[in-house]
Amino acid sequence: MTEFKEPIFAELNKLFEERIVILDGATGTELQTYKLQEEDFRGEEFKDWCCDVKGNNDLLCLTKPDLIKKVHLDYLNAGSDFIETNTFNANCISMLDYQMEKYVKRINIAAAQLAKEAAEEVYKATGVKRYVCGAIGPTNRTCSISPSVEKPEFRNVTYDQLVEAYTEQIEALIEGGADILLIETIFDTLNAKAALFATNSVLDKLGRRLPIMISGTITDASGRTLSGQTVDAFYTSMRHGELFSIGLNCALGTEAMRPHIARLAEIGEAWVTAYPNAGLPNAMGEYDQTPEEMAQELTDFMASGLVNLVGGCCGSRPHHIAAIKKASIGIKPRPKGTRDSNMVLSGLERLVVNKETGFLNIGERCNIAGSLKFKRLIKNNDYDAAMAIAREQVENGATVIDFNLDDGLVDGEQAITKLINLCVSDPDISKVPFMVDSSNFAVIEAGLKCVQGKCIVNSLSLKGGEEPFIEQAKLVKRYGAAVVVMAFDEVGQAATEADKIRICKRAYDLLVGPKIGFPPEDIIFDPNVLTIATGLEEHNNYAVDFLNATKWIKENLPGAKVSGGLSNLSFSFRGVEKIRQPMHSIFLYHGIKDYGIDMAIVNAGTMPVYTDIDPEIVRLCEAAIFNKQDLGDGRNVVEALTELADKLRTQKDSTEKAAEEWRSKPVEERLSYALVKGIVEHIVKDVDECRQNKAKYPKCLHIIEGPLMAGMSIVGDLFGSGKMFLPQVIKSARVMKKAVGHLIPFMEDEKSGDSSSQGKIVLATVKGDVHDIGKNIVGVVLGCNNYEIIDLGVMTPLPTIMDAIKEHKPNIVGLSGLITPSLDEMVTVAKEFKRCKLDIPLLIGGATTSKMHTAVKLNPHYKNVVHVLDASKSVVVCGSLMGPTKEEFLEDTTDMYDEMRDEYWAGVKDRKYLTLDQAREKGLKIDFLKTPPACKPTFLGSKVYEYPLEEVIPYIDWNPFFQVWQIRGKYPNRGYPKLFNCPEVGEEARKLFDDAQKMLKDICAKKTYKLKGIVSFHAANSKGDDIVLYKDEERKEVLETFLGLRQQVQKDTAEPYYALGDFVAPPGIPDYLGQLVCACFGCDDLVAEFKKAQDDYGIIMAEALADRLAEGYAEVLHKDIRRKYWGYETSEEQCADDLIKQAYKGIRPAPGYPSQPDHHEKKKMWSTCPVDEETGISLTESLAMLPAASVSALVFGHPESVYFAVGKIQKDQVADYAKRRSVSLKEAEHDLGFNALAYEPDEE
Repeated sequence: MTEFKEPIFAELNKLFEERIVILDGATGTELQTYKLQEEDFRGEEFKDWCCDVKGNNDLLCLTKPDLIKKVHLDYLNAGSDFIETNTFNANCISMLDYQMEKYVKRINIAAAQLAKEAAEEVYKATGVKRYVCGAIGPTNRTCSISPSVEKPEFRNVTYDQLVEAYTEQIEALIEGGADILLIETIFDTLNAKAALFATNSVLDKLGRRLPIMISGTITDASGRTLSGQTVDAFYTSMRHGELFSIGLNCALGTEAMRPHIARLAEIGEAWVTAYPNAGLPNAMGEYDQTPEEMAQELTDFMASGLVNLVGGCCGSRPHHIAAIKKASIGIKPRPKGTRDSNMVLSGLERLVVNKETGFLNIGERCNIAGSLKFKRLIKNNDYDAAMAIAREQVENGATVIDFNLDDGLVDGEQAITKLINLCVSDPDISKVPFMVDSSNFAVIEAGLKCVQGKCIVNSLSLKGGEEPFIEQAKLVKRYGAAVVVMAFDEVGQAATEADKIRICKRAYDLLVGPKIGFPPEDIIFDPNVLTIATGLEEHNNYAVDFLNATKWIKENLPGAKVSGGLSNLSFSFRGVEKIRQPMHSIFLYHGIKDYGIDMAIVNAGTMPVYTDIDPEIVRLCEAAIFNKQDLGDGRNVVEALTELADKLRTQKDSTEKAAEEWRSKPVEERLSYALVKGIVEHIVKDVDECRQNKAKYPKCLHIIEGPLMAGMSIVGDLFGSGKMFLPQVIKSARVMKKAVGHLIPFMEDEKSGDSSSQGKIVLATVKGDVHDIGKNIVGVVLGCNNYEIIDLGVMTPLPTIMDAIKEHKPNIVGLSGLITPSLDEMVTVAKEFKRCKLDIPLLIGGATTSKMHTAVKLNPHYKNVVHVLDASKSVVVCGSLMGPTKEEFLEDTTDMYDEMRDEYWAGVKDRKYLTLDQAREKGLKIDFLKTPPACKPTFLGSKVYEYPLEEVIPYIDWNPFFQVWQIRGKYPNRGYPKLFNCPEVGEEARKLFDDAQKMLKDICAKKTYKLKGIVSFHAANSKGDDIVLYKDEERKEVLETFLGLRQQVQKDTAEPYYALGDFVAPPGIPDYLGQLVCACFGCDDLVAEFKKAQDDYGIIMAEALADRLAEGYAEVLHKDIRRKYWGYETSEEQCADDLIKQAYKGIRPAPGYPSQPDHHEKKKMWSTCPVDEETGISLTESLAMLPAASVSALVFGHPESVYFAVGKIQKDQVADYAKRRSVSLKEAEHDLGFNALAYEPDEE
């Protein structure tokens, strides 16, 4: 694709930035009003045509050009900026219906010329430039769906036929003068991919670059295209096409289209468009929606910031467009999206490959080279059975399916076309992305031409030199696929670390360079897993070379991923699976954890769990993998493995018999074994055996709470420690699901009667937030008061909440959130409630929420909103909302909020502030010569620490624990441990504390929880309010800048106006900044157990203890930072109580909290320190930490550093801060939020 962009791009980008752009309406609808007859369509030229042509609207460009031009002028005069050519069906495939395929070029040229003439006329008359979109319809055939139920692999059109048809149409539209190419009404994404391929190929051939607009069609309420893709998957399949815009049209009315447009607006990197139908057709197939109604609904799209261009599809006419144009005036368009740097793949659903996704399992069983069974099925033409293998892999947890049909006796192109066409027709298979795998590029192309999603090509290499590599890579990019590149060049296969690095670096530079422009995130290197333990010395280091090359690639080739085929590694021991599979598991265990392998083609279901492998096999395999040849017992590792292989071969029969010995163990042990191993065959029989034992298990629930949950606990521990892979966990979950599913009918019989509930309540922790302790408590309390609770869990997106309201019709909805970005999401939900004209009471709760925030930020958008302080108040509030005084209660609450809001803004205005310059002048001025910075830390960079739970427990601050449970002592018995003496709550507090100690003891004994943290130190200096981190001690290259905010509220004392930058020395004086991030892992697994056991008490206790352990761990880490890792207070002797009271030198404030209320500063911690990679602690899109029990902090060592709260700040500082952050004032105001701003920001 040429890098040149024509001037129209700058024109249109400016236009789309400034205002909402208006597209025309339906040409076909307008033509219908003229009641044209057969002779009108035929005209003079086609009066003797061989078949009827009535309905061939595109033909009117030749037979009634004046009418077509008039329709264009009517839409332009109504306010359209863009008009579409009358060419929706002007392609040789659709024209076959009229036997007029040879007229395609003439029709398209004429259509573009007519539209261009109309646009130029109106431009001259009005001075407002108008543009012509060359309309490219989907054709009347589908490339992804068979027209025959009996032959699902059959297609009545091929990809190549579509490309040929689209090429002819696109060349003619460009020749006729179209400004833009609009591929629209896409119901089959593969058709659109063919259109994109043709479009970009034509533009390349012509040396031109025109804007490409894409518009899909959601066919029903399921939110999918006709070919089955979600909106996310559809966009993922299209985004390779260098799009100017992405959007939706047709099929749905405005209201039904809204959530899908909102999703495109959220994920789309291009401009977003929407031109829905004028409502839905009536019984007569006509559209009744008035211009005013359509304009009103589209106004919501525009005002909500979802779109850049709007128009009309079926049923819309010029007066609809005039109304929409009028409604658009003054509304700001959606800002253009930013590119997602993650690899994103798709089948019917989207797969984002990032740190949260983790290791990617690519199913290997649909590979002729990897499965003799699959090879036999393909050769026998048994494709149904071959599909069953693909389906089974998805069920077992494969996130991508590899298809390889390379064999001398198989026609690869024909076979892969048939197999993929079949698999595409099965939604259970095609929901995941495909990998098209072949050493023959023609076979790869055949496979790509069948896949509507974004897949992976496996593979390309430099074996044939740069020229074919570049050409093939260009084609892969044009097909819209990611690519695997083998470490292979003209010399041969890379074996050594140096050769692997050299070839991968060369290939990467070619791919991302100007000749190809391949997205770096879509590049996957396979540095060649080669066979070890062969007896040849030159092979001994092959695994080490692969792993080291992997680490280098991840560190030096931005965006690139690493994959590998494991079967080569153990090829020396072919036939001895008892060595091969453990070796693969051990290699992956270390490769993922320590070197960064992203994905591999594996049959994970056959690999043993790392901890289940015989220790001797682990010892020998690790010695072979890491080239530790001398075992210290007179043998080398190859000899030892060979001896073991010979032994295992002779013991094969007895080993297989031993594998079934577990069946003779007690039933509880059998259940646990089956869950851990994922063995489903005997589960129903074993569960029934428990069920028959009424003395031990009087109720089925006891079976779930007992042996079943014990087994799942082991699975959770193994997975949490990285010793089980996701597919193996999924197999365990399937076993559990089958067991519980078998018990459910019996549990229903055990229920004693039905009870009517007080009402139905939907609860949710809002999108981006992972904290749910408070919500869980509220749910338990309300449940105990006979309310039916529908708990949507954590990180709940708005569409899920709205869907739950439609499905469950609740009496009340409750939202929870802990972090400050959650407050903004609550505002979004409140606005949507108002937009949808709901009147359901909306309860607000969570640590960062407040009655004042509800009054100021939520109540203006939705009147029926009520803040609930804690669970104890929830029953009273819900009772008021469900009783006869509901309306009175809401009116009183709204009146109270009105008064609070007025008082708040009056108070903010009355409060006195210093200007930013004044506050800086009165900031803390440390004399760093008299009071020098803390000493140099013992290391620079980062280190990971894992502390035993027992070491952290003494440092738990129990006061927040009791606050979670809402147990509060009264003076003089407030706070732990004095509240044990409180007459009112002392006894319950002691019981709760004892239960906590029991659970902690149990957690320690079972190692259910695990504490992991990372500490880093960097050279640092202050720069005004900010702190600059350097890459090294030379302090020449800046690594990152942490931004500070300064107190501005006027003080009555001489106390300085603090900013965090005050505590760090200026340039010229060496200083340092520490960081710590730590978490308690394992809580989710324990909570899952309690949820399955319906043990709400256990859930809340487990989460509360995890939070306390994480905070205690942060306290211990900070202590050891001061005493050992930084070492500026080596003689510090503080007890746990002193630490909790912060009686130490230095501070550890957290980004997003009082000293720096912008959570976005957390991102800088993750970018300067390998937090996610080394610990698994990650950030959500709303900057909450995962797991929920996590703590992050910046660590300051200067003795004059103190904790402080920035408080409210004025607009001058926010503007200055926005400039330093390189964001708009509006974005800075949004991110700082209600609690930080001393003024009410403009809504616009």
